[in-house]
Amino acid sequence: MKVMFFDKRILHKFYGILGAISVITSIVFLFVNIETKYKTAIGLVALVFLIVIYIGIWIHSNFRKNIRLKINTSEVEVKFGDIFSEQADLKVIAFNEYFDTLVDDKIIAKSSLNGVFVNKFFKNKIDELDGIISSDNHLIEASVGENMVRPSGKCIKYKLGTICVVNAYLIIAFTHFDENNKAYLEINDYINCLLNFWNEVDRVYAGRTVALPVMGSGITRFRGYENISDQELLELIIWTFKVSRIKFTHPSKVKIVVYKNKSDRINLLALKDLEI
Repeated sequence: MKVMFFDKRILHKFYGILGAISVITSIVFLFVNIETKYKTAIGLVALVFLIVIYIGIWIHSNFRKNIRLKINTSEVEVKFGDIFSEQADLKVIAFNEYFDTLVDDKIIAKSSLNGVFVNKFFKNKIDELDGIISSDNHLIEASVGENMVRPSGKCIKYKLGTICVVNAYLIIAFTHFDENNKAYLEINDYINCLLNFWNEVDRVYAGRTVALPVMGSGITRFRGYENISDQELLELIIWTFKVSRIKFTHPSKVKIVVYKNKSDRINLLALKDLEI
């Protein structure tokens, strides 16, 4: 189980329920007299009832599918699902720092969200996607140099965290690429990328709901942090949103969509600590 049986958050919730029950029973017993011979049986039933409630809270905490957080007056919903089928005005897809669009399992893997996005919406019209990227004036300002010796792919690099709006999607320059076209990041790069990303979102979201996956989960290599978990990545995404001070006004919100097959790796209840 992801959530321990005596997790402090479960205990806190249980104590709240126990307090409410205590108040109600105290009021009832002011007006109802119970014979002594029944008190033991009633006490045992009450104890079993409370144990069942506690176990129910624990089981629900382990199998829940979503959680809502209040971060800087904004609502952040974390849920299990599929980013492409999620209901949101804008959805985020991570690209590399070159905004490459060649899906050949060398530069972009067909199975990655990046590859699925390109093949799903631009399979036979890559030129259209490349045109949107190359004509984006903001990207021109965000370019950080060229790599003219790349054997394949594009040459212009962009600052990590930079966003390009493509219809209902926000594509983001998210990872560095090495000479073998392998994505990698330093942990400082990851944090700075996310901070820049939230600033970029603030620039374009215009009161719309934004959904994003757990960026960095999967193929990205974190140099020096090879064992970083999906839980840690998720918490970093929420933490950077918190410190960015961006505010989503109701009814807009942020949705972080965790791939449903990774539900056994994510403790949603632990994310409540980030509200503080």
